[in-house]
Amino acid sequence: MSDTQFDSRAFLKAVTSQPGVYRMYDAPGGTVIYVGKAKNLKKRLSSYFRTQLPDAKTQALVAQIGHIEVTVTHTETEALILEHDYIKLYMPRYNVLLRDDKSYPYIFLSDHRHPKLGFHRGPRRAKGRYFGPFPNGGAVRDSLHLMQKLFPIRQCEDSYYRARSRPCLQYQLKRCSAPCVGKIDDQEYAEQVKMATLFLQGKNLQVIEQLVKWMERASAELKFEKAALYRDQIQAMRTVQEQQGVHGSLGAMDILGVSVDKGMACCHMLFIREGKILGSRSYFPKLPSDTGREELLASFLMQFYLGGGEERQVPAEIILPHELADVEVLQQAIAQRCGHKVRLKHSVRSDRAQFQRLAATNAATALASRVAHKSTIADRYRLLNEVLELTHPITRMECFDISHTMGERTVASCVVFDGEGPAKKEYRRYKIDGITPGDDYAAMAQALKRRFEKVTDRANLPTILFIDGGRGQLTQAETILEETLSPKGIAPPLVIGVAKGEGRKPGLETLFVGFTREVIDLPADSPALHLIQHIRDEAHRFAISGHRAARGKARSQSTLEQIPGIGTKRRQALLKYLGGMQELKRASVEEIGKVPGISAELAQKIRDALRD
Repeated sequence: MSDTQFDSRAFLKAVTSQPGVYRMYDAPGGTVIYVGKAKNLKKRLSSYFRTQLPDAKTQALVAQIGHIEVTVTHTETEALILEHDYIKLYMPRYNVLLRDDKSYPYIFLSDHRHPKLGFHRGPRRAKGRYFGPFPNGGAVRDSLHLMQKLFPIRQCEDSYYRARSRPCLQYQLKRCSAPCVGKIDDQEYAEQVKMATLFLQGKNLQVIEQLVKWMERASAELKFEKAALYRDQIQAMRTVQEQQGVHGSLGAMDILGVSVDKGMACCHMLFIREGKILGSRSYFPKLPSDTGREELLASFLMQFYLGGGEERQVPAEIILPHELADVEVLQQAIAQRCGHKVRLKHSVRSDRAQFQRLAATNAATALASRVAHKSTIADRYRLLNEVLELTHPITRMECFDISHTMGERTVASCVVFDGEGPAKKEYRRYKIDGITPGDDYAAMAQALKRRFEKVTDRANLPTILFIDGGRGQLTQAETILEETLSPKGIAPPLVIGVAKGEGRKPGLETLFVGFTREVIDLPADSPALHLIQHIRDEAHRFAISGHRAARGKARSQSTLEQIPGIGTKRRQALLKYLGGMQELKRASVEEIGKVPGISAELAQKIRDALRD
């Protein structure tokens, strides 16, 4: 929308000069397109309506403004925090957006007589100690695997631990001291737990010193087997220490590297805790065109640290790749959220500078890999477009597949690829009912009908619809598309059947084009064929996983759960009164009818269902 349609002069006359947050809305739908904060709202908003705007991004933004709303705050720090909350709420398309909704994993040491070390993700409700957060689940699993070699502490579930009557395989492998069956006394187990805790806190030297003392004491008492165990622990600890490369003077800090290329950005975080590299993680924020590095860095820091809640443990020191203008305001906002003082630095030396370069290198490498991946996908789409001789670009592809076991629990899958590859949020599964078991054609017809009967215009259709199967499945697709789309005057998408080759070997597939029955032959090394194989395999995987889940749930259900009128309380009463499922199956109608809450009519239904 142009300047003349939004009366900027009238708006700027009324706007305040206090600090606060502004929200820009577009005219057509009243959608928030940008959120910003300002120390002086009048001065900041006036800069958008100058004759000469600084960049193309601002020009495009201003052209779409329908109206602006402001929220006044007491301080600039409050404005920064409110800006973050609004960005998270509205997800405006002209803001840098960080999508990081994954919870962070921890190592959990339970509060039991014999504490357990384990993987934890989610709310920290259980009593015990939590070590982390780690950058990803792989880092936690690697750490737990290492802990098994260093300290023989149990990692099994509590139910498994309580049910043991003899040592398990982990004890034979010397990765658990078997406290479940008394192979270690409580005091010695507590000592190993203490050492594991110190290790997780990064106090490796203290652990080694204590193990040396225990080894010498055991040797003096002529307990040579125990001394040998301590010796092996010491050797393993020293090996680990060499591999980890401890920098004791560093303490806890986060180090950020940033790289921007071809309209994409990577922010790579290096996590240092207790002088050790805990791990690293790459983030790829959504970047509006013509976004500057300073805006990217400030937006990332704001969303990363202000949006983490209790789960995000913020260190006292954060190393940045370059200087930032409003660094003091950002420091105050982060400190206010996390409850302790935080320093943002960019000019560092020695080990910090080395890690700063490492973070920058990792950001550039991760971004290059991402760009290459995107380029590969784009090339495959372009080649497929050329092979099919389409007059417009491929924007969306869908693929349907059917999965069942001898007709049991049939499930259809629909996977979606957009211009960037798999769009997993749009995947769908269809539970197939009311067909002859094992009839793949009927199953395909039912799934396609449910997908396309609600389509109201061409915009809701894929560019290409792939059907995993031969001519029979393709015929079903043609029929359903004719029945659902033709009466509405909507042209069907391009339909392609993907028939498996001899021995189901990749590269031998036959492609049939719907309605024309044209056969397309692609060489096994064709990138276009690889793209088709990718979406076909993804549909197959998604269908199988859905079918297995449905089959497993059905097989785990009690027969009683499938009888109308039998809820949880009645099931419990039947099993308790009659003494279990086997006794219930042998009971007569009269015996079942004596159970409280079971009528004679319901007793007959139960008897008939159990007899079947």
